[in-house]
Amino acid sequence: MTESTSPSSSGLSERPIARVESEVGPLRTVLVHRPGNELRRLTPRNNDQLLFDSIPWVDRAQEEHDAFATVLRSRGVEVLLLADVLRSALEDPRAHAAGVHTAVDGRRLGVELADVLRSHLSGSTPAELAEVLMSGMTFEELPASEGGSLVRRMHHPHDFAVDPLPNLLFTRDSSVWIGDRIAISSLAMPARKRETALVDLVYAYHPRFRGAVRAYGAHSAPVEGGDVLLLAPGVLAVGVGERTTPAGAESLARSVFADNLAHTVLAVPIAQDRATMHLDTVCTMVGPDAVVMYPLARDSLIAYTLTPDDEKGVRVGGPAPFLDAAAEAMGIDRLHVIDTGLDPVTAEREQWDDGNNTLALAPGVVIGYERNIETNERLEEAGIEVVRIAGSELGSGRGGPRCMSCPIARETVPSNG
Repeated sequence: MTESTSPSSSGLSERPIARVESEVGPLRTVLVHRPGNELRRLTPRNNDQLLFDSIPWVDRAQEEHDAFATVLRSRGVEVLLLADVLRSALEDPRAHAAGVHTAVDGRRLGVELADVLRSHLSGSTPAELAEVLMSGMTFEELPASEGGSLVRRMHHPHDFAVDPLPNLLFTRDSSVWIGDRIAISSLAMPARKRETALVDLVYAYHPRFRGAVRAYGAHSAPVEGGDVLLLAPGVLAVGVGERTTPAGAESLARSVFADNLAHTVLAVPIAQDRATMHLDTVCTMVGPDAVVMYPLARDSLIAYTLTPDDEKGVRVGGPAPFLDAAAEAMGIDRLHVIDTGLDPVTAEREQWDDGNNTLALAPGVVIGYERNIETNERLEEAGIEVVRIAGSELGSGRGGPRCMSCPIARETVPSNG
């Protein structure tokens, strides 16, 4: 199956206004990325550096992602494909020039080779440039040039002159909508830094997002979208660990306070390791007052409460148990927890396989990987509808349905939700 360029996927027709105030309001528009040639660049020699735990079977990953998109559309969700909107944005000459600038690293290539690549890409079509921006380019694929080049000679032909971006699959991380504003993430890992430049082009130049106001800039301290949970209107939880720094959480808090997008931000320390790289790998919302959570995190997670302060800009309270701090900030008696089982081995396996990383389609309706049998059963026992999808190949980069989706429009949570 190839990427659709129909109005329903290109986003050129009139669609819901971009606005997200919760994790569980009925989902109306989402940005996803269908796996492409960037995944074919992964080898046993580079997969660790590019943050994948194994080499995915790309054709199967595409089939799984197509099925994921089909489920979303069947539930009335408008699906925007990143490749489509990127190509459309690059039709603007300013975006095209910015894209070329993003691709060419003079420090790596040297002046002469950088000029050759810059000239080549400047004459490329939007589709050709988008492919290079996403899938990269090897030294073997660089255009021919006159004279000698030590840089070209000393690199292996299959070394990357332009790095591929296999983690584009996880669109949640590079941007997040908070209210009616877009926060462009500042990604911590070197393999992912250029992703923000691509989504920045989309939000700056695609007709769909013209005029979108920024809530946070990619040049600020590290914050990744997988660490940001919109617990309720005006209440954010921000995981602080491997990817989001304390400075990033505080900078985001100051930004959303200044823009009146939130009244409380909870900074939640999480373990700085691969299994818990983001807050949404241990906890996601499945209802207005309910979360699915890794059992070992239930009693150990704490939170620092950040609120606006007229004199200092931000007031820091706590730490306190996360569940207590969240309930207080949300104005509810308690946050209901559905854990992934008492058997520690099963719980650890399903957490690793993104059992806690669900995507809410509406209050009480979530998408989850089919392989997380016990987590899905416990969700259903709690009255949550689980729409199961295959993810044996999609999960090779350690990400689930929430990781693979950036909500752009959600409806307000119904009062009886």
